[in-house]
Amino acid sequence: TGTTCKNQPLDLVFIVDSSRSVRPEEFEKVKVFLSKMIDTLDVGERTTRVAVMNYASTVKVEFPLRTYFDKASMKEAVSRIEPLSAGTMTGLAIQTAVDEVFTEEMGTRPANFNIPKVVIVVTDGRPQDRVQDVAASAQAAGIEIYAVGVDRADMQSLRIMASEPLDEHVFYVETYGVIEKLTSKFRETFCAANVCALGTHDCQQVCVSDGGSYLCDCYQGYTLNPDKRTCSAVDPCAPGRHECEQVCVSNNGSYVCECYEGHSLNPDKKTCSAMDMCTPGRHDCAQVCLSNDGSYRCDCFEGYTLNPDKKTCSAVDMCAPGRHDCEQVCVRDDLFYTCDCYQGYTLNPDKKTCSRAITSSLVTTEESCKCEAIAALQDSVTSHLEALSAKYILFLTSCRRIKADSRLS
Repeated sequence: TGTTCKNQPLDLVFIVDSSRSVRPEEFEKVKVFLSKMIDTLDVGERTTRVAVMNYASTVKVEFPLRTYFDKASMKEAVSRIEPLSAGTMTGLAIQTAVDEVFTEEMGTRPANFNIPKVVIVVTDGRPQDRVQDVAASAQAAGIEIYAVGVDRADMQSLRIMASEPLDEHVFYVETYGVIEKLTSKFRETFCAANVCALGTHDCQQVCVSDGGSYLCDCYQGYTLNPDKRTCSAVDPCAPGRHECEQVCVSNNGSYVCECYEGHSLNPDKKTCSAMDMCTPGRHDCAQVCLSNDGSYRCDCFEGYTLNPDKKTCSAVDMCAPGRHDCEQVCVRDDLFYTCDCYQGYTLNPDKKTCSRAITSSLVTTEESCKCEAIAALQDSVTSHLEALSAKYILFLTSCRRIKADSRLS
């Protein structure tokens, strides 16, 4: 009883490395360490809850925080854990703890209970994935990380994943055979008076233990108010706080950059470039689109005029008053025109003005020849008619004489 912490409930998750570099007999030492740690803790539904995760190239949740609330059941479950024997994906293991274990559905208590969320990572190797960003994200979510290195463990990786201050969160032992020595160190850590864990503080968001006292802090994107207890959201889009060239949009304590209409965000996610609004599909001009610094206006082909909707075009009446330079008559021809003149006038060589037509009384040589030919024909016909007429008269006279002689005889 004297070795059990009574004053600090935790939501505690052990993440143990069972990669190929951990020999079977060494992994058994790890399980002994877990069992002794469980003996040290004040385990229970309302006190410290414990979960165990096993990882290598893959991650296995051996049991979550909601499964066991007594030491005997926990230790029995620990004894049945088998090594996975593959790579060392420490970042994946921490991310899985955040996503799948530190949830209320899996037994984590609500944030307003102010129960510390704690991870103890035990490894003897170097992570084969990007553990730094994952660990930073977990810590930002309020998870405290202890890193325990054994034998060949990479100290730089341990320091990268552990919470500050590092001298209180990074531990190292030469072999798995002496890992049990860390039990007393964790007992000292977890059994120290912690006002934040006891729930006797009045911090609105984050309580930071400071010896036998505490300080209040805020989540990322918030700032501590002058009362040193409550927090206010920081406006990341306030002048001087962001790097957006045009538009800054606040986003849950952070920000994203956007651009004015007609501009697009460059790959740097900060600056903007004007879009060509006249590319196909971006405008609604019927004929001509004129781009103008991220905007556009519509125009028409020659011979057309822009309608009041500023988008469509209509053919221009080229013969409307004031649009042509014909002196007398304008004749429309599709989108063009030609000039003509009134009856009795003729179009001048300039194709625009007209002059009165001149009627000539003189007969041309050709016309004269035609007239002579016609006259000669008329004379010939007349002569023939006269000759025929004389012959006809003579014939009639002869006929009458013969008729008279026949009567006498």
